[in-house]
Amino acid sequence: MDQQQPQPTNGESSTAETEVHALQIPLLPEHPPAKTPTQRAVRKAFKGTAHLSNLLPTGTVLIFQVLSPIFTHDGKCRSIVSKTTTLFLLFTCASLCFVLNFTDSFRDDKGKVRYGVATFRGLWIIDGKLAGISTAERNNFRVRFLDFFHAFLSVLVFGSVVMFDKNVMDCFFPSPSEEMREILTTVPVAVGIVCSALFLLFPTRRHGIGFPLSRR
Repeated sequence: MDQQQPQPTNGESSTAETEVHALQIPLLPEHPPAKTPTQRAVRKAFKGTAHLSNLLPTGTVLIFQVLSPIFTHDGKCRSIVSKTTTLFLLFTCASLCFVLNFTDSFRDDKGKVRYGVATFRGLWIIDGKLAGISTAERNNFRVRFLDFFHAFLSVLVFGSVVMFDKNVMDCFFPSPSEEMREILTTVPVAVGIVCSALFLLFPTRRHGIGFPLSRR
């Protein structure tokens, strides 16, 4: 005699339907929610800062990004002292961007990287050791017009990075007008594009402090 299979109860049936329905729900939504204008602006700012930072000495941008929230009190700038110290930070970082373009490096007889400062007479070795480089080779590191050109572009690029920084902008422009907001958005992008093109058209052969190491 055939045995009849037990029929599922109402509770078991509903549980099974719930499990099947859960399996049919995708783990991730097919269409992610649209980003708000604020989220898009922040994303563009981070991308723009990351791109422009590649054109500057590594340590300069890092120092600015670490100290900017501290000096500005997260963009609030509670007193004139906060604004003064923030201006001092911007001036210091901009000066570093300018000066570091006149540094260069070479490898000595042991393959160790030596750094120096380019002058009108040649390369001035920072640690004073001249092993591995002759006087004639030192003269090849003399300052040229291209060094001043790159230094000027670096300051402009750093200014663009500053304009992308929300803390600094909130400190000096807490309630910008619509026109000022457009300027603060479009100017750093335009400057970054122009400077990037000029860096590519007129490359430098220097490998100074904060830049890729020299193979020489």
